Amino acid sequence: MDNCIFCKIAAKQIPSKTIYEDDDVIAFHDINPAAPVHFLIIPKQHVATLADCNESHAALLGKMMLLAPKLAKEQGCGYTPAAEGPGQGGFRTQFHIGPDGGQEVYHLHLHVLGGPRPWRGIR
Repeated sequence: MDNCIFCKIAAKQIPSKTIYEDDDVIAFHDINPAAPVHFLIIPKQHVATLADCNESHAALLGKMMLLAPKLAKEQGCGYTPAAEGPGQGGFRTQFHIGPDGGQEVYHLHLHVLGGPRPWRGIR
C-alpha cells in the first residue's frame, strides 16, 4: 500500500525503534506509548485488519501471538506464572479492529503493553 505508514516502516522507508525483525514480521516501539512498555508487532505483508484475515493467515497470527510474550519479557515486562510462586508482572495484547475498535492505522498490528500500572487512560 503506497500510503500505509506501517508498510513504509516494514520497507525501511520510515525509521522505527525496531526490537525484532524476521522475514514475516517486524516489532517496534510505539511512538505514542500508553504504558511504560508499548510496542507493536506487524506483518510485513499488508493486511488491513484482523477481520480481513482468513485461514491462510493462521500461521502469521500464531507467530505474532507467540512472539508477544518473548518480546515482552525481553523488554522487561514478562510474567511470572502463579505456578512458580505469586504471579507477578505481566502485559496486555490488543488488536484494534475498525473505527469503533479504535483502529487508526489500517495495517494489522498487535499492541503489546506492560510495565508498572496505572497506565495512561487504560484500565
